[in-house]
Amino acid sequence: MADKPERDGIVLTEAQRKSRRQRSIAIALALGVLVVLFFAVTMVKGPAVLVRPM
Repeated sequence: MADKPERDGIVLTEAQRKSRRQRSIAIALALGVLVVLFFAVTMVKGPAVLVRPM
């Protein structure tokens, strides 16, 4: 039995890993901004958001 199995998948270069990390951070920040925006809009509208005619 081998101690470490060989990886047959794609091996990324350092530049590709850095680019992927930066892209992931940008997506996370955009998602965080959307969450904060939706929360702020909900707070501005107040509790009347849940009160509507049936």
